[in-house]
Amino acid sequence: MARAMEVVGDRWSILILREAYYGVKRFDEFEYYIGIASNILSTRLKKLIDAGVMARVPLPEHAGRYEYVLTEKGRDFFPAYLALKKWGDDWLAEPAGPQVVFRERAAGRPIEYPALRTSGGKPLRLEDVEIVAGAGAVPFNRKRFGGNAADRGVVDSNAPVSRRKRK
Repeated sequence: MARAMEVVGDRWSILILREAYYGVKRFDEFEYYIGIASNILSTRLKKLIDAGVMARVPLPEHAGRYEYVLTEKGRDFFPAYLALKKWGDDWLAEPAGPQVVFRERAAGRPIEYPALRTSGGKPLRLEDVEIVAGAGAVPFNRKRFGGNAADRGVVDSNAPVSRRKRK
C-alpha cells in the first residue's frame, strides 16, 4: 500500500489521473481543468511518467509539444480509481448526488460497482478477512503475520499476475 500511495497518493496525482481518464492529454488542459500551478503539474506529471503510469508522447504536428497518455499501468489503476470515487460519492457527495457519473458506453447505463463477497456469496466484512504475509513479504511482516498463504498450501486462483518489470 505504501508503494502505491507513493505513486498516486497525493491530491494532484489523483486529479491528473482523473483528467486522463476523462480523456485529457495536453499539459494546458490538465492545468485548466484541475486548476493546478504549472510547476506542480510538471512535477507530478514527471513523477507519474517515472513510475510508468503515464507516458510523454511527442505530437508530430507540433514540434516541441507533447501529449501525456496513460500507459497499461495507468489504465490498470482505473478500477482502483473507481473504487475511491464510489467511496467519495457514497460518503462525501452533495445531497443532489455526484458531479460526474461513469456510464458503460455500449449500454448507456451507469457503471455498477460489484459488492465484495466471501467465497460463500455473503457480503464481505472486515471481520471476514484474515491478513497473512504474501510471498514477497519482508521478514518483519512474515513475523508479524505468521508466514504466508503459500507456506500453508493455500493457492489463490484469483490472485493477479504481477505485471511489474524487474530492474
